[in-house]
Amino acid sequence: MVEFFQKGGPLIGIILLCSIIGLGVFFERLIFLHRASIHVGDFLRGLSILIQRRNFAEAIQECACTPGPVARVVHSALLRHEAEREELRAIIQDAGQLEVPRLEKNLPLLSTIAYGAPLVGLLGTVLGLLQAFQTMTLHGGYTTTTELAAGAYQSLLCAAAGIAVSIPAFVAYQFLSSRVNTLMHDMERAGIETVQLLRATSSPRSLSPQEPTSIPATIAITAEETSNLSQTNNEKGAQRSCLL
Repeated sequence: MVEFFQKGGPLIGIILLCSIIGLGVFFERLIFLHRASIHVGDFLRGLSILIQRRNFAEAIQECACTPGPVARVVHSALLRHEAEREELRAIIQDAGQLEVPRLEKNLPLLSTIAYGAPLVGLLGTVLGLLQAFQTMTLHGGYTTTTELAAGAYQSLLCAAAGIAVSIPAFVAYQFLSSRVNTLMHDMERAGIETVQLLRATSSPRSLSPQEPTSIPATIAITAEETSNLSQTNNEKGAQRSCLL
């Protein structure tokens, strides 16, 4: 390994440093994003029960005890649960924007390593070829194969090391970016559902139309009964007149 770095030139150390930094960033972000991830469906189902019961204090406490950006976004909305829909959306949007830099922390550094390591390797390749031609020039155009191989070996080592660092760094960056996008989608979903729950809970219940006041059966007389009663009285009056 020591011989590898000696023949690779000074740029091998820079590439090695990039690999160590990239590895540290990857594991740090992986642990952070794993801790920030929660089961959004279960979390929202539990909160919906508390919100429907208008138990906002317990819902706020539940969000405060739950780690991750999703819980913090919902927590900011519950603190202003009496606000209007548009205001709640603005609160959730602002809270989500504050969480994005935390999620994307150190990802630009990993991206820089993924794109920069091959360039450092390419620089080492050019320096190795320059060294080989410089050796040839110092000997008046005549040199041994061993002296030429030293420069070529340095150039190939730098190129291979740069590519070997770049590929894992790029894959790690894409993987972590997908995890960040998933968390951002969870924040948006939690925010939308929280606003809908708060508005549905705070809106006044629709009053059922009042039933018409019923008239007691002993008092209410329909038109048909009235006509029948008057017809009966007329018949009795005609019978009496005939008897007289």
